[in-house]
Amino acid sequence: MADVHLMNGVSACDDVRMPTPGTPLPAALIPDCTKPEAHHAAYRSAKTDDAIFVCIARHGSRWMVELDAFASPGPTIPDEAVAVLHSAVEALVSDGTATQANVSPDYISMLAIESEQKAREIAAAFHAAMQGLRQLYVAVPVPRRRA
Repeated sequence: MADVHLMNGVSACDDVRMPTPGTPLPAALIPDCTKPEAHHAAYRSAKTDDAIFVCIARHGSRWMVELDAFASPGPTIPDEAVAVLHSAVEALVSDGTATQANVSPDYISMLAIESEQKAREIAAAFHAAMQGLRQLYVAVPVPRRRA
């Protein structure tokens, strides 16, 4: 599946550690990476902990959600699983919860979310989904199709 482009609390990032691989981060602990130094610290932490990176950040009066599986050395999330994530992102854009989103096998971002609480809720849900789909793929690999 190609990249898809859709249009239409806690801020102590220096101390936040991404969870160990396979462990979702609760909404209250999603780091606020509005400041670039907080983003860098949280991303470094995710890489050190081999975890999927997740954060929220304020953009004007609205919030952004970002997830990046490149921080973790685990397998790429398979196309079938990305389709599930894409459908969920598309629903959030369709209902106006987010106005713009990007989805690829290793990265998700959603922009213009109305509140910090909603951004935290979405970030935690997608982080759990990415963790779970990756674990499922490791446990039950999708057979490769023969050419």
